Amino acid sequence: MCGIVGIIGNNHVASTIYECLTILQHRGQDAAGMATDDKGKLELVKNNGLVSDVFSVQTAQKLKGHAGIGHVRYPTAGSSNLEESQPFYVNSPFGIALAHNGNLHNADQLKEELFREDRRHINTHSDSEVLLNVFAHELQNASGLKVTPEAIFHAVKRVHSRCKGAYANVLIIPGYGIVAFRDPNGIRPLVYGVKKNPEGNEYMVASESIALDLQEFELIDDVAPGEAIIITQDRQLLKQQCAGQTQLSPCVFEYVYFARPDSMIDDVSVYKARLRMGEKLAERILERWPNHDIDVVIPIPESSRVSAIPLAYRLGVKFREGFIKNRYIGRTFIMPGQEQRIKSVRRKLNAVPLEFKGKNVLLIDDSIVRGTTSQQIIQMARQAGASKVYFASAAPPVRYPNVYGIDMPVADELIAHNRTEDEICQKLGADGLIYQTLEDLEAACREGNKEIDRFDSSCFSNEYVTGVEAEYFEKLGIKRSDSAKQKNA
Repeated sequence: MCGIVGIIGNNHVASTIYECLTILQHRGQDAAGMATDDKGKLELVKNNGLVSDVFSVQTAQKLKGHAGIGHVRYPTAGSSNLEESQPFYVNSPFGIALAHNGNLHNADQLKEELFREDRRHINTHSDSEVLLNVFAHELQNASGLKVTPEAIFHAVKRVHSRCKGAYANVLIIPGYGIVAFRDPNGIRPLVYGVKKNPEGNEYMVASESIALDLQEFELIDDVAPGEAIIITQDRQLLKQQCAGQTQLSPCVFEYVYFARPDSMIDDVSVYKARLRMGEKLAERILERWPNHDIDVVIPIPESSRVSAIPLAYRLGVKFREGFIKNRYIGRTFIMPGQEQRIKSVRRKLNAVPLEFKGKNVLLIDDSIVRGTTSQQIIQMARQAGASKVYFASAAPPVRYPNVYGIDMPVADELIAHNRTEDEICQKLGADGLIYQTLEDLEAACREGNKEIDRFDSSCFSNEYVTGVEAEYFEKLGIKRSDSAKQKNA
């Protein structure tokens, strides 16, 4: 999972892109990068680290231009290699830089095709570089000596026909403008908006609407599945559907965990979706434990808080903040390696004993993936004096890997894989465990937009919207296992 942004503005855009990347920092903490177009010359700065670490006054002076793209990276293959930070750049044709969010599950096949047939060399293990070269090759074949909208739309159509997986992209072509497009299933989010100005309209494309909101851009729409958007330097906004068959299948985990609650994704309020998750989970608890002895509901900061509020209200018990979060520690779910995640939980959270001592507490988290964090939090609650510790998940059991850009590891590292709910409860060390049903989760999200065809819920259901070959999961296990991450760290 990554965060991307692209802007065509009236002034130098580097500072605005910096602010947007900071807003999108929750989508990736591994690396950050930016490319700007300064009178037809592309300037590029990227490095490992947070946005505030990568960019400085010196880099800001280098990044000039009225058009630019930015990226925050979250690795999914166990590597924090600087070479794989984005944006990626290719010089032929015209010089193109790309920022990509998602994952291709046929990248190895494409890499071989690019070398043997297209005569293009891929220099990293990143599927993003593969996608950029596919686009660049198809644009070169279609454009001749000049970039045209027709050539760009044709190139995007060819990307759709060749690339399998999830992708939301923004590209910059020096001297021409920016291009954004989304895969035919619309798995990863992408929105665009405008800031109207007498000097000329300014445009932004971003992973989440919150980036537009905080820069006072008006949200126009989501980029539709299969759609491509072109924003030229002279502020023409062009768009075209570039895929023959499309279906809106957004990743349901965006609503569960990744996106900020104040964002809109595919016309669904993430905040309201999480409220509905809490309401539906409360109904399930009342159905299963009608005579529950829960004294207090305590959320695991931050993303479960919104769901916990209506849950407590419906159960008729107190809602309390029982854990204080150190805001300067990264999100443990997206940290590479089990050992690093274990150390980070204790550094990130501290219990408030007054809220636990002598009480039967219900802890609620957005999801349970490996279970390591949940185990430690339950231990912390007991050490703080809780009489009983129940645990609730706003999402169903995560039993299968995610292949569309979320670092959910090999199945064997998922606590719910091949375990019953009682077995998971015992392994976590809880007095009771309850999960949201997949039906209720999808209903909570779909209520905001009835036109959503289906969700990508593959990590819960094992149903992959693009169809994935079995051998890919074997390769995925080699790349994403914790042992691989330790080796590549």
